[in-house]
Amino acid sequence: MRTIDVGEVRQAVGELLRHSAHSLPEDYLEAMRTARVQERSPTGQEVIELLLENAAYAEAETVPTCQDTGMAILFVEVGQDVHFSGGEIDAALQDATRDAYADLRKSVVSDPLLRVNSGDNTPALIHWEIVAGDRLRISTLQKGFGAELMSRAQMFPPAIGEEGVQQFVIETVEKAGPNACPPLIVGVGIGGSLDTVGLAAKKALLRPIGSVSPEPHVARLEAELVDAINGLGIGPQGLGGVVTALAVHVELVATHIAALPVAVNLNCSAPRRATLEM
Repeated sequence: MRTIDVGEVRQAVGELLRHSAHSLPEDYLEAMRTARVQERSPTGQEVIELLLENAAYAEAETVPTCQDTGMAILFVEVGQDVHFSGGEIDAALQDATRDAYADLRKSVVSDPLLRVNSGDNTPALIHWEIVAGDRLRISTLQKGFGAELMSRAQMFPPAIGEEGVQQFVIETVEKAGPNACPPLIVGVGIGGSLDTVGLAAKKALLRPIGSVSPEPHVARLEAELVDAINGLGIGPQGLGGVVTALAVHVELVATHIAALPVAVNLNCSAPRRATLEM
């Protein structure tokens, strides 16, 4: 049994959220530098250059990369041999979010119908998973809702097959057009049920750009979807070009014989994600 003080977790997660608000992942920046070379449209090249300049300025001046600093989404893997001391871990994570957003835009309404801003960007959305061992792993995603609004999920019959899945993903990106702020990272969840397929799509956004599924048939599907999406001509910020998506990440979940659930979660050109382990 290993004991972790929740005060240490609060401090570490707060710092992680503050940092990722203005510091984009290196795998994303490298993908954008590659995209700048691959893009054929002069306007698209200019847009990518501006996005890279914006990222560098945000890093240097410690200001948010985007005015929408998003809703904090936390994926928490807790080792079954971990014991928390000094308070409640859920409260500590909410406090960490409150700390991090003290100087960031508050975008959370505590009641979706009354639309009253909570004033501190809480509650964060927290997804828990119990795993083997005595480690704590927390991944954060500060999700802007311009791209989130363009995301979709649907329960299909299995008869649509892989071709129908591809069509749904491509149509989702095509309908989003410029509204999701491309170049995009496209997370796709396949399987599970209505309550889990969307989570699988969102977790797919945590994967580093350039990573490939270990399953050959899924890796092939990811590559085919990238090619098809980049053939739509939407381009950077919707101004035309061949770079609409930097990556498509597909995650599979076991499902019932009668269904083929599919979800598409889009991430804009500012992927605020980070991970820590304790």
